[in-house]
Amino acid sequence: MTPTELSLEITDLSVNFGVVPALRGVSLALRKGRIATIIGANGAGKSTIMKAVCGLVKPRGGSVSLFGKPVTGLPADEIVVRGLSLVPEGRRLFGSMTIRENLELGAYRRKDRLRVGEDFARVLDYFPALRDRLSTPVGSLSGGQQQMVAVGRALMSAPRILLLDEPTIGLAPAVVDDIAGIVRTIGRSGVDVLLVEQNAEVALSIADYGYILENGSIVAEDESTALARSETVQRAYLGI
Repeated sequence: MTPTELSLEITDLSVNFGVVPALRGVSLALRKGRIATIIGANGAGKSTIMKAVCGLVKPRGGSVSLFGKPVTGLPADEIVVRGLSLVPEGRRLFGSMTIRENLELGAYRRKDRLRVGEDFARVLDYFPALRDRLSTPVGSLSGGQQQMVAVGRALMSAPRILLLDEPTIGLAPAVVDDIAGIVRTIGRSGVDVLLVEQNAEVALSIADYGYILENGSIVAEDESTALARSETVQRAYLGI
């Protein structure tokens, strides 16, 4: 795999919280035009990877590159400008603000107002349930609707790479299917996606490629179809 094929490359990434290691030399890559997933139990270090990539956590060692250019140590808002956006675990929305206001916040660094309007329309095409509720405070929405707003807000920054941290956690099965379908559509639209999930079955059904994270280290990686057939993965993560 040549560097020109990669949109995101993480090399030997290590993170400590105090003296406790959270990530131990993690290396992984996201290829252009692909959806990749990181699967692991709660506490394995999945969210720490996302935060380190986004500039929200300072690595102890290793590097992160976007489109072949290093971004390790850059502030989070500068990494957004370079084409990466995160949908955080727990959504982190502004509950007293409306759907429209939350979505518009995603474009706060953009100057291309015409394109912002086009992206706003595209988000509502992805999530038509939001279209007639733009003046509704986000805090009054269901969990599934809030997740739609969180994904939409991230897309409003016009990312080339979208990071999704536990997007289906706590959602009803029907809503999980809706979110999964939208993630696939986003991937086909030209936005590369890195997905973190505890729900391995959903993650492997969405992604093209997968990594298994245990205790802060990558212990396996392969095409998603191959991981889904692996007896080890089936026993540990799929309940088979």
